[in-house]
Amino acid sequence: MTTQQILQWSSAYLLELLVVLWFTRATLRRALGALAGGAVVGLMALGAIAACERLGWWRVPLPPEPYSLALFYLGTVISVVPIYLVTWRTVRRFGWRGLAVWIGGVAIIGPPRDYFIAARFPSWMVFSPGFAPVLADSVTYMGIVALGHAVMHAVSGPARGDRLARTSPETS
Repeated sequence: MTTQQILQWSSAYLLELLVVLWFTRATLRRALGALAGGAVVGLMALGAIAACERLGWWRVPLPPEPYSLALFYLGTVISVVPIYLVTWRTVRRFGWRGLAVWIGGVAIIGPPRDYFIAARFPSWMVFSPGFAPVLADSVTYMGIVALGHAVMHAVSGPARGDRLARTSPETS
């Protein structure tokens, strides 16, 4: 993976974040809570990558520049913040069951997504054979959603008590 590729996918995720901010009508407090969740999960993801590399389950080669790890971390943070804004709206509407569906969904969808990306871009990530890498990837995705949402909840408060930033003309 090159520095330019990290910047490209980070920019795409930043655009996604802006769109999700608009459509979820997140307040500043909620957006900052989601960013805090992303900051914590970015560290967790780097730890999971390092641990699984040490166990030989996968490899994520980063560019040799000293700032590449910081760019990768920032890109990871930007990529997960939209998830917490959507889980916030889901929990606001469906309660903890909605969050449980999200966690189960990413556990199922995450590994095939990563294996597809690894097959398409082998310089970004390489998985070892066996079931352990699949299971580790699945558990990592579950942690990404659960931990990030929990941090956002701790910083911004419960989803059901949150007011929306924009209101319809009927409620004004």
